[in-house]
Amino acid sequence: MRPSEFLRSLAHEDWQAATTHAFCKELAAGTLPLEKMRYYLVQDYKFVDGFVRLLASMIAHAPSLADSVPAAQFLAVITGPENTYFLRSFEALNISTNDQNASASEVTQAFQDVMKKAANSGSYLQMLAVLNVAEWSYLTWATPFNPPKSDLPFWFSEWITLHAGEGFEGVVAYLRDQLDKAWEAASIDEQEAAKVLFIEAMSLERQFFDLAYKNG
Repeated sequence: MRPSEFLRSLAHEDWQAATTHAFCKELAAGTLPLEKMRYYLVQDYKFVDGFVRLLASMIAHAPSLADSVPAAQFLAVITGPENTYFLRSFEALNISTNDQNASASEVTQAFQDVMKKAANSGSYLQMLAVLNVAEWSYLTWATPFNPPKSDLPFWFSEWITLHAGEGFEGVVAYLRDQLDKAWEAASIDEQEAAKVLFIEAMSLERQFFDLAYKNG
């Protein structure tokens, strides 16, 4: 079993719950109430800063230039098309600046803390553990709905296409390969730390969907 598959197996229950969540299914069907989507987008956008820092830290710790290039290219997507998607969605859904500046939920803050912990760890493996949770789980839930229904508004359809398709599949394949190689080279202590972060991050992904589906 690949190390990435092994880590996913440790968080199987939360993985299944997050990647088959009612929030995702209703988003893809276009039936998700807009208040739920508004809440989700405001909270999810709070991850971007920490995610960019985590990804940049991972790039800085990559073993070689060849190992870092795909991540650097992905960083440009996060700070370009994905960031623009959020801003366009805020405008289209009439999410005011005050609403955008709402406090981070407890779950959102906890995930930010996990990203910061991984970024500051100095461990390439720990950084990859959290990045794989974030991106691989999103590919898993979005892929069955890609291409999205033709009549979906962009704030639904583009959230699917940003997380599915050949380009994003390549990103996830790269992140998994990097994790697998880093795992084999890591000490037992590093592997244990990566396990803890992967499981915690996956639990928070599930809680984040639960909270957005409830609070919106």
